[in-house]
Amino acid sequence: MQMVSIALCSEMEKEPCCEEHKDPAVEPTEPEVREAISEISDKRSHSELPCGPAEEGEGLRRKEQTETESHTEPNKSTEIKSPCDGGEPECREKRKLTKTNSWKMVRFQDPSEGDDVLEKDTSAESLFPGYATEEWTSSTFEKLFMAENWQDITEDRLLRKKVLEPAAPLVPCPTWGQEVAIKMQCVLEDRTVVEKDRKLVFVIGEGDVNQALEECVMSMQRGEITLLLADSLYAYGLLGREPDIPAWTPLLYQLQLLDIREKPDPFTLPVADRIRVGNQKRERGNFHFQREEYCMAARAYCMALDVLTTCSRDGPDSSVAAEEEEVRDYRVKCLNNLATAQLKLEQYDQALHTSRDVLTLEPNNVKALFRMGKLLSDKSEYKEAMEVLKKALKLEPATKAIHLELSKLVKRQSGGKDTQEWKPKPAELLGENITPFLIPSKKKPSGISWKFIIGALVVALGSLVTSVILTARH
Repeated sequence: MQMVSIALCSEMEKEPCCEEHKDPAVEPTEPEVREAISEISDKRSHSELPCGPAEEGEGLRRKEQTETESHTEPNKSTEIKSPCDGGEPECREKRKLTKTNSWKMVRFQDPSEGDDVLEKDTSAESLFPGYATEEWTSSTFEKLFMAENWQDITEDRLLRKKVLEPAAPLVPCPTWGQEVAIKMQCVLEDRTVVEKDRKLVFVIGEGDVNQALEECVMSMQRGEITLLLADSLYAYGLLGREPDIPAWTPLLYQLQLLDIREKPDPFTLPVADRIRVGNQKRERGNFHFQREEYCMAARAYCMALDVLTTCSRDGPDSSVAAEEEEVRDYRVKCLNNLATAQLKLEQYDQALHTSRDVLTLEPNNVKALFRMGKLLSDKSEYKEAMEVLKKALKLEPATKAIHLELSKLVKRQSGGKDTQEWKPKPAELLGENITPFLIPSKKKPSGISWKFIIGALVVALGSLVTSVILTARH
């Protein structure tokens, strides 16, 4: 049976109020809720839309507080002794590993497997008690980066490994696109445990884990146990991972490659397994979205959608129908998340297409209606935008954001029409009639025109000159 496990140590979002399906154990809120206008807390109050894109509602957005799946257990420690034959005091020196309270694990486990596998490993006990080497317990990372007996995985010497237990000869290494299972634990330089998993399953190249693990696994053989030293550029970089991994922090891993196999075809998996694997991808997308890594988030959501499928051959019974309904709900969530990531990437046409896909699955999804209405309005497709936003308003009549967007749309329609009809006309085509097209007409002032006065003076002067000439001749 398929077992998928992933260590997600980021804060997970809670279920949005717009979604009816709720499963607080695994359901994070879609990232657009954090960027949206305020949550509808009471249908009778004049509230704001909780499901619009981040660009909506200038001056109206209010970030929703995210819920953390906290495991606030007391710090635990375990003693690790370096293997030593002698009885010297330094060999008996104890080194403690501490576990941060925020450290947590999210697993997607097949229900047919034993309950013992479902239990989370929350202790700080070493997974490799026989390999408590000096490098793992006490050496500084600076010393390890300069050590001669370590192998460079990358040319920049920022990703290095030391084999503790080699595999059998001629055993092949995994390649890009294959699925692997590893046992791993990870510590900071002060030996605080920040990651730990007895069986972490991921596909190389799909971004389920950080780059350090993917690169190292491709250099390992089945059964091999190794130490991996990773610079922050291959781990969590500038952002770190709040609250347990600071920015620019290198990490030290202890790994064992347990298994290698070809990536299973999603269509060969039961629907329940597709849901679990799809949720792994979706939660990884939420992790990247929270870090504002929108390209990687969109990629994760697309991979989740590839897995979240159903097949008619699964049968017509009611349990399968319920699973298919669950798949549809998760597809709606993934599509809404994907559309929000596309908006962040300014991929407006793709976001509009994704919003239409949401409405194909769920015609009354207010998030998608609101987003689609705004995008259509921005594209000057006012008629369709008006219909979509009116439908959203009918579903959520107390939502201020929809009222605001409809008001903007009416102003755009009016202003756009005047602008399109008004065109300055060239003077040479109008002659003396240009004045009414340039300035508002005004009532002509009463009285004698100055042109008439000048003409009369010229005539009088001409008559005077003529009379003088005639008098001189006589």
